[in-house]
Amino acid sequence: MNSRNKKQSESFSLYGYFMYHVAKTSGSCNQFLGFEWKSFHISSLACLTAGTSPDGFSDNCVHDDQLTNSADSSDRKTLSDRSLKLLSGSCYLPHPEKEETGGEDAHFICSDEQAIGVADGVGGWADLGIDAGKYARELMSNSVSAVQDEPQGSVDPARVLEKAYTNTKAKGSSTACIIALTNQGLNAINLGDSGFMIVRDGCTVFRSPAQQHDFNFTYQLENGSNSDLPSSGQVFSIPVAPGDVIIAGTDGLFDNLYNNDITAVVVHAVRAGLDPQVTAQKIAALARQRAQERDRQTPFSAAAQEAGFRYYGGKLDDITVVVSYITSFKDDESSSSSSR
Repeated sequence: MNSRNKKQSESFSLYGYFMYHVAKTSGSCNQFLGFEWKSFHISSLACLTAGTSPDGFSDNCVHDDQLTNSADSSDRKTLSDRSLKLLSGSCYLPHPEKEETGGEDAHFICSDEQAIGVADGVGGWADLGIDAGKYARELMSNSVSAVQDEPQGSVDPARVLEKAYTNTKAKGSSTACIIALTNQGLNAINLGDSGFMIVRDGCTVFRSPAQQHDFNFTYQLENGSNSDLPSSGQVFSIPVAPGDVIIAGTDGLFDNLYNNDITAVVVHAVRAGLDPQVTAQKIAALARQRAQERDRQTPFSAAAQEAGFRYYGGKLDDITVVVSYITSFKDDESSSSSSR
């Protein structure tokens, strides 16, 4: 079973160290925002887990849909050292038909280790009676453990994913994207059609490319001989600076929103002084809205048409969004002083 379900694709709150339960209440965003989780997640003492674009750097801004493979990063002001940190928040909206089981996405946020990750269980396993969300959740749980074993300030996402994959025994398969802010900059690995983008000064300056064997047939990790390997993932090392915003998500986000849609929400949120959690909520809500529209071109419908399918509108799916603001400790100290 190494294929994506060709139909429209469609995390448990967790508090305490690897304590599992299913939340069956309304809503699905962080309860501290007035919403409650209706999904599966995994958390540890310092971590919280839950569940076709061009690539490269670009100077294109909010109004541009297209990115180009460009830019020499050497002319950017880079402050990628231990003076930087990630402030992260997330929102998860499971597919409406999968709310009772928590959907098939998973994600984690490790604040102390400055790392985040997202995974998307491949829904085609449902035809065999297997919940692929279990694989995604176990993969992210094992990623949390691997992150905590890494040297402080030097988390290697590729090594983390390799360890997590080796230790994941559930049936199913999943994409994976793991990102860490290290002493050298932003390091990441992405396998499949989840991914991340970077917004700087109102411009989308980077977007990780999706990895697909064919249309709607993503690269995926699996507990079996048919699996793509973690070494097939694309590894990135990117210079970053205070004020940059990282948006990571599953294909439920990127199939329904263009880069400029996401960037516009980020620009508005930053200007309004919204925290990462609220920004993630707003992006996820817009993605869900577009997923349900049938009269608008979306990245998924454009890709489907290019592959020869007659398809228009959004794609209803699980939607995971993790937003991280890159800040400096100096800025935090200044904010603390001014608020006294």
